[in-house]
Amino acid sequence: MSLSELNLFPLCLGGNVFGWTADREASFAVLDAYAEAGGNFVDTADSYSHWIPGHVGGESETVVGEWMASRRNRDQIMVATKVGMLPDRAGLSAANIRAAVEDSLRRLGTDHIDLYWAHIDDAEVPLEETLGAFDALVREGKIRNIGASNYEAARLAEALEISEREGLARYGVVQQQYNLVERGYEGALRDVVAGAGLTSTPYYGLARGFLTGKYRPGVDVDSPRAGKASAYLATERGPRILDALDKVAAAHGAVPATIALAWLAAQPTVAAPIASARNVEQLRPLLAVAEVELTEDELALLEEASR
Repeated sequence: MSLSELNLFPLCLGGNVFGWTADREASFAVLDAYAEAGGNFVDTADSYSHWIPGHVGGESETVVGEWMASRRNRDQIMVATKVGMLPDRAGLSAANIRAAVEDSLRRLGTDHIDLYWAHIDDAEVPLEETLGAFDALVREGKIRNIGASNYEAARLAEALEISEREGLARYGVVQQQYNLVERGYEGALRDVVAGAGLTSTPYYGLARGFLTGKYRPGVDVDSPRAGKASAYLATERGPRILDALDKVAAAHGAVPATIALAWLAAQPTVAAPIASARNVEQLRPLLAVAEVELTEDELALLEEASR
């Protein structure tokens, strides 16, 4: 499967904040606003948000599942979740995948997952075993499609070759960090993705919030990601990118976050960037990516600034 073949909203709503920095009520409000704008692609993981004291993981899946049940809209939402990084369900062995998918299905309140991600590349488990487990679940109808998150180019190519040779379910989409300040995807990994006809849904599309423009010299931001985001200000490129974003945003009557996501959406192989919001106010500029089309000159300006 290539996500470009589906009628998906150009922004994938990240669920990492649900049950963490957005409580159930706030999460429902964000999900409602996203759906009302035409959004239909929600990405979560079984490991969200195990890092919080008192949490065990799966909190985000539970929120998404309860929201779909209350809104009776399961058939209108493409749900993606992941396996491999929850401490109690770590790795990509066949046994772990089998146990983890049942946990995720229960929390999501559904009988199938539209896109099931390998959250990591588990080098300790043969790719044949992992792909065989995914293939069995596809055949059973419990998952519809599979994706590879955080894979390097060589391992992705190897996985695709194994699927072809063994007649197993094939990764159709990748997920990796990619944004105007982190452009490592533009190399061997993107070459494999393009060559195999895959697509990408990048995470950290706003560089942990830096590309929203709220991180400026002398400005304190109240966010759990503030430390890592503000570090970009210490580089030569960071302020230069913000300046270019400001210029393009002004031309569109938009804000930097919208432009940063529009740049990402315009890149080769990208089907839909992933971004999350703790509240509806944060969501609005993300949704606006569906309405912004950058000119060649604007793309070139951003390209030059981010080199």
